[in-house]
Amino acid sequence: MLDFLLRVANLCKKELLAIFKDPASRVILFVPAIMQSLVFGYAATYDLSNVPYALLDQSRTGASSELIAHLDSTGVFHRVATLRTQADIREVIDTEKALLVIQIAPNFEQQLSAGQSAAIQLILDARNSNTAGSAAGYVSAVVERYNAELRARAGAPPAPLTIESRAWFNPNLETRWNLLPGLIAALSMLQTLLLTALSVAREREQGTFDQLLVTPMSPLEIMIGKALPPVLVGLAQSTLILLVALFWFGIPMAGSLVTLYTGLVFFTVASVGIGLSISAVSANMQQAMLYTFVLLMPMMLLSGLTTPVRNMPHVLQVITMANPLRFAIDLVQRVYLEGVGLATVWHNLIPLSIIAIVTLPLAAWLFRHRLV
Repeated sequence: MLDFLLRVANLCKKELLAIFKDPASRVILFVPAIMQSLVFGYAATYDLSNVPYALLDQSRTGASSELIAHLDSTGVFHRVATLRTQADIREVIDTEKALLVIQIAPNFEQQLSAGQSAAIQLILDARNSNTAGSAAGYVSAVVERYNAELRARAGAPPAPLTIESRAWFNPNLETRWNLLPGLIAALSMLQTLLLTALSVAREREQGTFDQLLVTPMSPLEIMIGKALPPVLVGLAQSTLILLVALFWFGIPMAGSLVTLYTGLVFFTVASVGIGLSISAVSANMQQAMLYTFVLLMPMMLLSGLTTPVRNMPHVLQVITMANPLRFAIDLVQRVYLEGVGLATVWHNLIPLSIIAIVTLPLAAWLFRHRLV
């Protein structure tokens, strides 16, 4: 057993030296993880913070000015144009100068004074349907608050039904709170998978892998020595992204670090198993990179990071069962935001374990029985 551990430790040392001996490699391993988490945190968000709009106020009364004042006071809506005729609407929408146009009819104040409903036309640039839908929802919320003020001012009874919303786990409904915890697993997988896929392919290309096979080390020992360094690197990258989410973006963590890292260890081992299998069947580094990038995009799209898995067709939902990132994102998000323990997320560890149990022995077998 001592000889086994020494051989594995020596191979791990060799792999770590190969990874960290080049200063450029050290930078590539950790700087992109930080930069990507910052870019995703700021740029990849569905939250609206700046909605340019144009106004066509044909009423020009105190009531219409009051409504627009409510809109401008949100800090989200910014008027970029005040239109005079309906013919001006097409230009601001076609040129993408405004995301929406608000048109108020000439008899707006008279209808309100008479206790009648007054319609406001909202013209949206729906080339980006998500953004347009969010903007329409913001306008509806402002109009509803304005209606409540009008009823209170007139002494009218409140509406018979009211909705009071309370968002659990993400009080302000910020996209960043949902996205960044998922990136703790997703971004670390990108480089872990690539690093592992290149490990054996690099040695084959350099002609040193055959020398490694004729040593007294067994395929199992080679596999363990090749797997442990990428696992450590993947956990280090996950830690960097976790620190960015906690201290840069201020997203509070509700769960336990022990539960979180238990799930990350299972996920990283499963990812390393996939990477080693890719590396074992690749004749050179170019093939390993090609196979890795072919897998990465489907794994990201089928992970549930941006679109819920339950909204996908049933066939794709079945395919996601072979994707370790699906279970890792679910586990990390629930532990991070909900504060659940292993008793709640243990079911995610089962498919991760199965993927690791299948891919790691497969990689060890392919080390000596590669078909190409």
